[in-house]
Amino acid sequence: MTTVRETISAALAGVVRYEPALDALTVAPATEVDAAIIEILHDALATLWRRGWQPVELHRVVGRRGHAKHAHLLKDAIAAYMAGFAPAAVDERWQAQLDELRAYAPQDYLREFGRSGRLERVEVVDTALTLLAILSELPPIELLVPPPGTARRSRARASGAVHRGGTRLLDRVRGLLAKAESTDYPAEAEAYTAKAQELITRYSLDEALLEARAGDAVVPLARRIGVDHPYEAEKAALLDAVAAANRCYAVWSPELGFATVFGFDADIDAVEVLHTSLLVQAHHAMARSEPPGGKAGRARLRAYRQSFLVAFAVRIGERFAAAAGATLAEAVRGVGTADLLPVLASRDEQVRESLRKVFPRTTRGRGTRVDSVEGWESGRAAADRAALHAPGRR
Repeated sequence: MTTVRETISAALAGVVRYEPALDALTVAPATEVDAAIIEILHDALATLWRRGWQPVELHRVVGRRGHAKHAHLLKDAIAAYMAGFAPAAVDERWQAQLDELRAYAPQDYLREFGRSGRLERVEVVDTALTLLAILSELPPIELLVPPPGTARRSRARASGAVHRGGTRLLDRVRGLLAKAESTDYPAEAEAYTAKAQELITRYSLDEALLEARAGDAVVPLARRIGVDHPYEAEKAALLDAVAAANRCYAVWSPELGFATVFGFDADIDAVEVLHTSLLVQAHHAMARSEPPGGKAGRARLRAYRQSFLVAFAVRIGERFAAAAGATLAEAVRGVGTADLLPVLASRDEQVRESLRKVFPRTTRGRGTRVDSVEGWESGRAAADRAALHAPGRR
């Protein structure tokens, strides 16, 4: 006699036809079927954690490959699975992702999923099986954070972002960038963004010196940042420009929809908030300047948007490089070359070594096409308006 778990496994493996298996599971006792689905689902999560996946990025990729209902069910499953771990066995970065998902799972979360969504029983089972199929197809990725069950280390030894006022600084930066995103006046957006970058750069240099002088055993980390469609290549190029300006390195994985950013945690925090804000500013500027769409102009509109984002990323990269050089020169004048430059060189080599361990071989992506001169010129102009030097300074 075939058990419920065997029926599920056979359906996922394609050994039996999906529709008859779904019908059989729908009419079988719900408690028995739910218990088997939850057991298999939690086994899949345990496997994926060991294979490098983390909660937020797993939630993102399921949303990309499936639908909102699959991502919703996954979030409940993650919350229920993680409830079995003591806080001391969960890395702080992992816990922060669980907090970001805001997941709450009742004890019988599969039944509650169907009730809250007003789904028929066959829809609940079908959603669960489809989710399991998506999870089974995910490849292993680089292990960046110790999975649950591993004794966590103190994150304060690896990051300047969580001590000496780093959290307060990021709150100020987010506030400035929110103002830059909401204004319709380029000059205001310029001033807010410039001030945010200035705060970030000065804080990062100060942290590097303080940690070096204190002899703290601070190590670089890596974080995966989502790069969503459409225009993923252009958005990844912008992320790379922002990462380079903040002493980080980015490796894009287009097939999985994210880039891995290597650096010290305070710098990665800066890259993430700046990239998010600049994308918002770019899209606002693009919407104000783009040509009309419609069926006849659809190809032209797509070429315009792609070219706009390419130009925006290139120009932002140029301006970031100039601004970073100016800020560094000013800092060197303040503390001396012998103090600051060796520290920065040492940190850069640590970040490079961290990248090489995870990605021994990387390839440089092909340049994105520019098919619209109008879009290119508008994108560079928008990047100029998002200037990153403080008002009245170079």
